[in-house]
Amino acid sequence: MANFVVQLPKTNSFNLKRFCVSASSNGNPPGSSESRGSGPVILELPLDKIRRPLMRTRANDQNKVKELMDSIQQIGLQVPIDVIEVDGNYYGFSGCHRYEAHQRLGLPTIRCKVRRGTKETLRHHLR
Repeated sequence: MANFVVQLPKTNSFNLKRFCVSASSNGNPPGSSESRGSGPVILELPLDKIRRPLMRTRANDQNKVKELMDSIQQIGLQVPIDVIEVDGNYYGFSGCHRYEAHQRLGLPTIRCKVRRGTKETLRHHLR
């Protein structure tokens, strides 16, 4: 599977901000479990489906969150957050500021780079 994001300049006559293409060589829809190999996939996930086990141990820089909120409102999220999928559950360990900006904007989903992991992978991130 391949994901492409093409950024085009905004001009008075052309107002396209984002153009995304997904393809799968095996005939299965991109992002489906049948089309996933061992590499990451880009998915739009509901915020409430992403577990943030380190959220209570870290404080976000509120100025950075506000700047991200402004940027996301103007041009959308430019860099997906990294998420690990273990047994159908999604865990986020990075992208804390982007995640909070989406929450505060009331956005229901966020673009994620999802990698499959094991319970051992999860334990490693919790150390």
